[in-house]
Order: sequence, then C-alpha cells, then structure tokens
Amino acid sequence: MPQSNLEITEVQFPNAKILPEIVQMMEEGHTVTLRLRGFSMRPFLEDNRDKALMKKAVNPKVGDAVLAEVRPLFFVLHRIIKIEGDDVTLRGDGNLNIEQCKLKDVKGFVIGFYRKGRDKMDKTNGLKWTVYSFIWTRLFPIRRYLLAFYRRIWLRFFKPI
Repeated sequence: MPQSNLEITEVQFPNAKILPEIVQMMEEGHTVTLRLRGFSMRPFLEDNRDKALMKKAVNPKVGDAVLAEVRPLFFVLHRIIKIEGDDVTLRGDGNLNIEQCKLKDVKGFVIGFYRKGRDKMDKTNGLKWTVYSFIWTRLFPIRRYLLAFYRRIWLRFFKPI
C-alpha cells in the first residue's frame, strides 16, 4: 500500500486518564515523549508546542525537571527545588508558587526537550539546559518581573512558534 495515503491524527486525552498510563509505561522501562500542556515552565517551554522525553525517575535530585503527582491524578512537570527526607518541593520555571509531594510521587525524569518543533533534543544534561537552569533558578527574587515582561510585552511581538 502506498504510504502517501496515510493520515496522521493527533488525539488529546485528559491528563488524569492518560498520565497514569504513561507512568505505567515508564515503570515498565519505556521512555515516553509527551507534548507539554500548560505554562508552568515558561519562558523556556511553551504550551502545546514543546515535548519532553522522559523515563522512570530514579534517585531524583535538586534541579531535575520531573513529572510528579502532587495530588491524586494531578500531575505537574516542574523542577525540584528542595528535597528534605521524603518531602519534595517543586516549582515550575514560570511559577512563583511551590508544590509539594513525596519522593514516591516523583514518577518521571526528563531526559530532554524538543523545542519549537525541532527534531534535535535539548538534553537536560547538556550545556544549553545546564546554563539556562543555573541562571534562571538564581533569578527567583526578580523572576516575577521577568515573567511579567515576557507575558505582557515579549509575547505580543514575538509569538511562540
């Protein structure tokens, strides 16, 4: 059969239904690519544009971008900002608030991101992500102003691809 007749259809499911299945796949040893939804990792990652390649979280540490279940069937992809014993504190790069969970609720570790429709992955252990992370996490006290500028001015002139 000629492949030129194939049609690709993208289907969206509610996170509460699909993410437990994705977590199960990672538990079985698979890697998963997931299109990102939401604005919590701005300005680096955009809603419905970028994708994350994830695997099962093993020994998460401060600075890791992870998929965590912060309430039953409510998952977030945020950065770990603190671990104290079994308690994990998370914050999205585009958020000012924190969220908390237990270590057992950290389900996935992000290996890298596919940004702006590119085929080349930005690895989380690569120079680009490492430099971005180092700078952005240290800007927390003034981040609220940078995010306001990004949302109110930057996005009006330079819409995400």
